Amino acid sequence: MFSKIVLHKGKEVSLLRKHPWVFSGAIKVKEANLKDGDLVELFSVDNKYLATGYFANGSIAVRIISFVQTAIDKNFWVEKISKAYNYRKQIGIVNEHTNAYRLFFGEGDGVPALVIDNYNGHIVIQAHNIGVYLQRRDIVEALKEVLGKEIKSIYDKSSETVSNKNNTQVKNEFLFGEAENTVVLENNLKFFVDWSKGQKTGFFVDQRDNRKLVGAYSKNKTVLNTFAYTGGFSIYAGQGGAKLVHSVDVSAPAIEICNKNAELNHIQNHEAFVADTFDFLKDKKDVYDLIILDPPAFAKSRDARHQAVNGYKRLNALAMKQIKSGGILFTFSCSGVVDKFLFYNTIAASAMEAGRNIKILQYLNQPSDHPVTPFFPEGEYLKGMVLWVE
Repeated sequence: MFSKIVLHKGKEVSLLRKHPWVFSGAIKVKEANLKDGDLVELFSVDNKYLATGYFANGSIAVRIISFVQTAIDKNFWVEKISKAYNYRKQIGIVNEHTNAYRLFFGEGDGVPALVIDNYNGHIVIQAHNIGVYLQRRDIVEALKEVLGKEIKSIYDKSSETVSNKNNTQVKNEFLFGEAENTVVLENNLKFFVDWSKGQKTGFFVDQRDNRKLVGAYSKNKTVLNTFAYTGGFSIYAGQGGAKLVHSVDVSAPAIEICNKNAELNHIQNHEAFVADTFDFLKDKKDVYDLIILDPPAFAKSRDARHQAVNGYKRLNALAMKQIKSGGILFTFSCSGVVDKFLFYNTIAASAMEAGRNIKILQYLNQPSDHPVTPFFPEGEYLKGMVLWVE
């Protein structure tokens, strides 16, 4: 069942520290016919078992799914998913006010490249590795065993995220039940989720806590939500008592759902625009008391990091120039290759370029259903700041 890989002497240290990636340069011996997605067991040069994972021809050669020698079968997945589900119940993510959350978060829950979101019983799986994708049938059976009657459907949305060099047919499809979309609750607010046509798995559950914070800052303010997608921040701002809420996104279908979400939550003082954020902001000097900048990842690889930093700098400098004196700026980056310290330094550079003094009110990150472990600090991909702009 498993192919064997032997690491160079000394390269086992990261695995002994429970880091879940093995880079290609660490491998001393491997079988010649290994394919992407093959299950492998890793051993030290003195033949001691180290870990089990999926092989891939690339810089990250193995992603670790177990540090204990065990069979990778349905029971394995039941244990992994049970731990993830129980953790979320114990910390209060699963409750009567919120039924949309990340059920499984890759390395944070012990399986790199596996994302599972729960939208009111409609489960969306997204594999980011062919090895995980090939296990989807056992994963589905495990989900049904752990969540039982709570599950209404299970949809696999992996075609955009699996890099497939083995000609395995990867397609988006229902693996259990069927439904077109649903309305979810988040902190008692209603949101329409379309997992088949929407971005990622359909909704950005990672901003739940930060959306709630925007609501707390919004009373009697004019609010601009840029890169608004389906208007999550906008709905919280409206519910929080904002005088006026504007949502901006380049996607007409996203803005259509944004307006639908405003109707679902009876937000009256909301208007949405299909427009480029940079263009929209150019003539909006002293219009807004609060601006939210939540752009898509400007960099998905280290090669694009410099270009991404320039993008964040340009965007934040523009918003700082336009916001009212004494305004509040929520700014985010979800680019994993731009770490939080680089992002913070970029924001400082933006303020200097804009000629505005700023104060840091809060640092922001991802919620607890996107857990970060000390063994894999790279999992802290979402970072943000709340700024007071003088």
